[in-house]
Amino acid sequence: MTSIYRKIKWAVCLISVLPIVSCTAAGDETEKEHEQPSSGSVTLSVSDSQATAETKALYANLWEVQQKGFMFGHHDDLFYGRYWYNKSGNSDTKDVCGDYPAVFSCDFAEIMDDRYETAKEANDIRKRCILEARRRGEVITACCHLNNPLTGGDSWDNSSHMVAAEILTDGSATQLKFKSWLDRLVTFALSLKDDNGRFIPIIFRPFHEHTQTWSWWGKSCTTEAEFISLWRFTVDYLQHAGVHHFIYAVSPQMDSRKTMDDFLFRWPGDDYVDFIGMDCYHGLNPEVFSHNLKTLSDLSANKHKPCGVTETGVESFTDKNYWTKQILTPAAGRKVSMIVMWRNKFVNGNEADKHYYSVYGGHPSASDFVKFYNSELTLFSKDLNDMYSLPTHITVN
Repeated sequence: MTSIYRKIKWAVCLISVLPIVSCTAAGDETEKEHEQPSSGSVTLSVSDSQATAETKALYANLWEVQQKGFMFGHHDDLFYGRYWYNKSGNSDTKDVCGDYPAVFSCDFAEIMDDRYETAKEANDIRKRCILEARRRGEVITACCHLNNPLTGGDSWDNSSHMVAAEILTDGSATQLKFKSWLDRLVTFALSLKDDNGRFIPIIFRPFHEHTQTWSWWGKSCTTEAEFISLWRFTVDYLQHAGVHHFIYAVSPQMDSRKTMDDFLFRWPGDDYVDFIGMDCYHGLNPEVFSHNLKTLSDLSANKHKPCGVTETGVESFTDKNYWTKQILTPAAGRKVSMIVMWRNKFVNGNEADKHYYSVYGGHPSASDFVKFYNSELTLFSKDLNDMYSLPTHITVN
């Protein structure tokens, strides 16, 4: 990002969003402490020995980005917003700053499990959003709130301790069902191609928040061995089925101050994890966020794997300085590739529904978000270099 472009970007935001706002970028003092990227050669490794060239390039660029700043992301930002649904080109983020998020987050569960028949329209929208994001050069990540394949309940049905065990039992009805779900994901993944006919890389994070108890794959329902085996079973199945454009991300729940050992809870193995994420719902506590960002970035350096915040936010927040105080300041000096906010639910006119985690037009923090957008640390869609071409100084094995 050149200083000239930043000035243009800032001016556009002032004209389109806020008639009166200070031109001083937030975080100027803390940004001075942020280390500059190294000019030396770097060698990284991905779990898939047959990963596509674009997937390796994205992986390298995730590492590169975090040496100098972080990408802003928002879950389902292109799918719907607080006051709109399924309008191509719309974005709550863009409504405020004039630019799209650098990272589009979505959910693959309805593509996979038994909801796929009733979710065909929603899945078509998801695909459209992914294609549009890729066309602009943005990064795509996907979680997976899968229903319970044993009980028929939802992701949060933790009534049985046998789900993972049944999935891992050869020939069981639950394993056959789970394989059929993975087959649907394979079909969908192999349909995701860019305008040049190349597969679109996805940062895929199955079994997220596994450190908690609420999901059927969480710590109350699985043993350590079962969780690790379930993770590896899933990765192996997708790769053997020909999906070679996934970057596999682990994303433990880290809401309070955590240690490196907490991040490594039930670690599936260095050969099965490409990206180290965290879901951090720490409330209005920037000290906790800063601490966990440091732990995350330290682990990233130790493991030599890129990292990022795969979910965060405060539901129905109203702090007018939220972005510079709660996100930008804690992130200064930390090496993370992305910070992704959870979704803004489409409320369909119901103002009593306050399920939102990011900015939208008219929110009290809109002015502060423009300052956040203007920071040299934050990367949005227009700020991205070509994320799908390999940097010359990075090798990915």
